Amino acid sequence: MSRRKHKKNPVAVLCSTLGTAMLVVLVLLCLPLTVPRMAGYELYTVISGSMEPEIPVGSLVYIQGAAPEDMQEDDIIAFYGAKDSNAIITHRIVENRVVMGEFITKGDANKTKDMNPIPYENFIGKVTLSVPVLGRVAQLITSFHGKLAAAGFIFVALILQIIAVAIDKMSEKKHSKE
Repeated sequence: MSRRKHKKNPVAVLCSTLGTAMLVVLVLLCLPLTVPRMAGYELYTVISGSMEPEIPVGSLVYIQGAAPEDMQEDDIIAFYGAKDSNAIITHRIVENRVVMGEFITKGDANKTKDMNPIPYENFIGKVTLSVPVLGRVAQLITSFHGKLAAAGFIFVALILQIIAVAIDKMSEKKHSKE
């Protein structure tokens, strides 16, 4: 008795394909946020227009650690706004005062240099890449509602896969009786 391979049910194929596509989309959305972190980059979303048009509001900036004394004029750097502050600022170096251990910086959209020099201990790293709009996407994904939506996306994708398997098994049983 030879066993014929049955043709897959189109609904099962649709459910399986849709579930897989949902998971692939979710992974693709998370890749720009996870892979660079594994490579040692810090990621920040730009929330002010001080570096426009070079770095628009809503951009995701990738910061690579570096030695502050190696930074050059015109490099864009990220630093803490004050010693005990969590505010992170991304501005361009106007002058690197290596002997004093500080930077003079300016936002591209600002008319004047920043009021206070930036001490080396506030330095985070050099901006190596900025991707417009991706910062907004990152904020959405990493927010509570974004994580909830991602969990829901995964749940629906798994349910679709389970439905596809169940339909396929029912279809297989039906064909084996014939």
